[in-house]
Amino acid sequence: MIAPDTEFAALAEPFRPELLAHCYRMLGSIHDAEDLVQETYLRAWRAFDRFQGRSSVRRWLYAIATRVCLTALETRSRRPLPSGLGAPSDDHRVAVAPREPSVAWLQPAPDALLGGDDPAAIAAGRTGVRLAFIAALQFLSARQRAVLTLRDVLGFKAAEVAEMLDTTTAAVDSALRRARARLTEAGPVEDDLAEPDDMTRRILLDTYVDAFTRADPDALIDLLRADVEMEMPPIPTWFTGQRAVAGFLTGRILRRDLWRMVPTRANGQLAAVVYQRTGDSRYEAYGVQVLTLIGTGIARITSFNDPSLVPTFGLTPALSA
Repeated sequence: MIAPDTEFAALAEPFRPELLAHCYRMLGSIHDAEDLVQETYLRAWRAFDRFQGRSSVRRWLYAIATRVCLTALETRSRRPLPSGLGAPSDDHRVAVAPREPSVAWLQPAPDALLGGDDPAAIAAGRTGVRLAFIAALQFLSARQRAVLTLRDVLGFKAAEVAEMLDTTTAAVDSALRRARARLTEAGPVEDDLAEPDDMTRRILLDTYVDAFTRADPDALIDLLRADVEMEMPPIPTWFTGQRAVAGFLTGRILRRDLWRMVPTRANGQLAAVVYQRTGDSRYEAYGVQVLTLIGTGIARITSFNDPSLVPTFGLTPALSA
């Protein structure tokens, strides 16, 4: 006879990466998502003896995770990016607003947590996690987020979603229409951008990291599209246009031997964990940059200046000089 704990783990654990991605879509925070996945598994384990196989294990777990997320969202506000709060500047000389710690900002999600080395899990986890899509979801109500992600991202049928949310199929269809309309108003959130192949992406990321850490503005400018944008939560100020972004980086950020970067991936996109040199000749965690590509150019740099994100990417809080 199989022990209940062993049987539960064997059935439920394979879905952890995609459940993490689901909770992240709902909350916009990888820290909150990890906590809610733990809560999901605790509730599922407690109810496992009552699970009678009337649905698949996957659908059962998604129902629990969605209810956990909806409860959490009752006491949480939406997580924006600076681009969701105000207009950009096309002049790098403007005064940069101070950090805004009172805002719960959107966070990036490491690809490694969305599937590890399992190609199937990676594919399931990364679906619908690009930053533009996650940011757009923040404009939806909690219920609309749940319906849209369950239907359009994960492909559950309307009747299945209705059962998960204890509502009617008509209510699900209505919520889905409103959610789609709201996303259209929020702007383009396509997952399928015209990106180069894997090899070109790796070369582009290596070139970007090299140019940034060597403080080479010319090499960096060659990588930026004319319409590139840059935002830096928790700083509300953000910039648009190659002249403004390059001017800001050159004038205020790039300094030789000031930065170190470790290439990685986040939200299915190129990314780098950033370290800043301190007075004691160490490089301490500074945050994570996520790059959005169109063609072979960088269309957006989202610099999450939050050291607490670095451990989620499996890296240490400091590097030796």
